[in-house]
Amino acid sequence: MIAADADSVGRVGFEAWAANPVLNAYGVDMMVRIRLSFRRFAQDRFSLITIGELGGEIAGWTAREGARDYISDLWVSPAHQGLGIGSALVSATLREMRSEGLKRARIDTHAANESAIRLYKDLGFSIVWRGMQHSPSMGMMVEKVKMQQVF
Repeated sequence: MIAADADSVGRVGFEAWAANPVLNAYGVDMMVRIRLSFRRFAQDRFSLITIGELGGEIAGWTAREGARDYISDLWVSPAHQGLGIGSALVSATLREMRSEGLKRARIDTHAANESAIRLYKDLGFSIVWRGMQHSPSMGMMVEKVKMQQVF
């Protein structure tokens, strides 16, 4: 990703979040907070983001914020979901992690986000923890599932 993509990346992340009824059930104030959070993340941490394009537009992205073995984000625009973009982005990130000599990959999601959990299991991840955790972007406790894949 380059810095000039920040607005598009922020928009894709927010649209994916807003289209997921599990994630967006927290009201209008939360929607405003999350929209700004995605935009700031893309502007401030663009070097951590890998984008996936389809037809010349950003269709999704992944990020590795924090520990090198951690995939912190995966977002695919609602218009491009179900086309294999998320799978391709995570698979590319896993290849990158292996090439760096890492021994595992970690990822997490909201515990009720069954489609994400299913995708991650299909890509070789297994659940290692389920419980309540503070979400900095949402500013509240949410039920999370932590998953890992050992290489």
